[in-house]
Amino acid sequence: MADPDQAQRVLEEEEGREGVKERLEREHGELIQELRALIPGAEVLFGFLLAIRFTEAFDRLDDSQRYVYYLTLLSTATALVLYLATSAHHRLRFRAGDKEFSVRKGNRDTIAGTIAAAFALTGVVYLVTDLTFGTPQAVVVAVVFFAFLAWRWWALALYRAWKARDEGAGR
Repeated sequence: MADPDQAQRVLEEEEGREGVKERLEREHGELIQELRALIPGAEVLFGFLLAIRFTEAFDRLDDSQRYVYYLTLLSTATALVLYLATSAHHRLRFRAGDKEFSVRKGNRDTIAGTIAAAFALTGVVYLVTDLTFGTPQAVVVAVVFFAFLAWRWWALALYRAWKARDEGAGR
């Protein structure tokens, strides 16, 4: 089964036989697994950014670098809040029969978290490049990095969703 579209059709057929409760439990489990991969990276980046503030090198940053640093810190904190929101919501609503809302909300929070994380990662790349090579190079590298990140994280998935919607509308 080398054709990804054929594999997708088989998955959709199998999901069609799955009950609502089983589907929600599976989707929630998948979401939690994905968050287990995202949260540690954001935590490490946040800790690193906090630690940098208390070094001598931080005092040598100019005003624009400090603003980028602070926006990067805020973006990382935002990503963490959004990633952790799924577990907090689940804990507060555990056994309340609210799994459908919880999964949808968790999905939205995770996607929003990746947007915040994208800005945080781009900010780090900008700062390191600016300190190493200068502002013009940092701007170019940050823009290229963000474009690469957007392509790898979102563009292909959004393209496939758009393509599937168009194919579904043509039926």
